[in-house]
Amino acid sequence: MPNIREARILILATHGFEQSELMVPRDALRKAGATVELATPDGQPIRGWNEKDWGDTAEADLKIAAADPARYDALVLPGGVINPDQLRVNPDAMKVVRAFLDSGKVVAAVCHGPWLLVEADAVRGRNVTSFPSIRTDVVNAGGNWVDREVVADQGIVTSRSPADLPAFVAKIIEEVGEGRHERRDAGRKVA
Repeated sequence: MPNIREARILILATHGFEQSELMVPRDALRKAGATVELATPDGQPIRGWNEKDWGDTAEADLKIAAADPARYDALVLPGGVINPDQLRVNPDAMKVVRAFLDSGKVVAAVCHGPWLLVEADAVRGRNVTSFPSIRTDVVNAGGNWVDREVVADQGIVTSRSPADLPAFVAKIIEEVGEGRHERRDAGRKVA
């Protein structure tokens, strides 16, 4: 069981991430002692979306294609509408997401972030939450959508919105402490 103070956590994001959904978990996990790195498509800074307009810039640590899932204990997928919509069609991003899912390591997605889990066919047969507007996408992908601030199913952590970030971060810390999860396949199709 890795202690959060020894954990390495990767965040995947691109332009249009919901500002609080990247920065709150990043900063809270760092404050808890984790090493947190941000991977972007080109390794360059990205600009957030702050509720109704463009927000702050987040500095990148590496390119998504250079991210080695074996070096990390958990993956965090912020939402926003633009960010996960772009990442779910990015082959490098989906390769990283699938590698984390296959490894049994913690994968945490908030708001629209579960779109990447849908794309990876990882919600089938699992309890999942998300922003309500993508509920149908989750259900159509075989997920059991529930309306709770945070849901964990075998190390896959999901939350609905920025209002749920305290519970989201706390659950990430808890799940990292539990270590790798033996995940049932849940019917996921291997690409």
